[in-house]
Amino acid sequence: MIALLLRDLKLAFRAGGGFGLGLAFFLIVTVLVPFSVGPQSSLLSTIAPGVLWLGALLACLLSLDRLLALDWEDGSLDLLATAPLPLEAVVSIKALAHWITTGLPLVLAAPFLGVLLNLPVPGFFWLVISLLVGTPAMSVIGTFGAALTVGLKRGGLLLSLLVLPLYVPTLIFGAEIARRGATGMETQTPLLMLAGITAATIALLPFASAAVLRINLR
Repeated sequence: MIALLLRDLKLAFRAGGGFGLGLAFFLIVTVLVPFSVGPQSSLLSTIAPGVLWLGALLACLLSLDRLLALDWEDGSLDLLATAPLPLEAVVSIKALAHWITTGLPLVLAAPFLGVLLNLPVPGFFWLVISLLVGTPAMSVIGTFGAALTVGLKRGGLLLSLLVLPLYVPTLIFGAEIARRGATGMETQTPLLMLAGITAATIALLPFASAAVLRINLR
């Protein structure tokens, strides 16, 4: 499992489709928003949690089509399916590698980009916490979507259509945590809901993804 994780991390950094692309897109979204809505600091403070969470979601979505497609094209996926390592573990490692190369950099960069949107100071902590809890769910859900569309020509668009509706609960509760934290309100309820979504996806979706892959590899 460690060898597979290191392999996927090396491939992600060499291809440049995870770390660099996600951060660049996140930065572009954050920079363009003030130009589109105007320089009003009060308005930017209000919409900052939602904009940052939406930017993180779309940045995670960019690299999902590479999760399994490259392994499918070079035949590595067939070897992984017949390896002693269970396919559920393979899928989990793929999701972990995606989170390390895409989700974790977004979590670390979010406070700096929050400054550009005039995010209130109390909101920085809760923004990081919400992204740290919610982004693993997006990687696991994205891996499930990648398993559904692996081997399909032009499956990237279909993958986005399948995954985006599943991202909505995570987006709602994640942005709500950041919004409530920025305004000094209670954050326990949305935080527990977001943690529950993440725990459920980590516990269940690797088995669903492995089952879908077995069907596609037949």
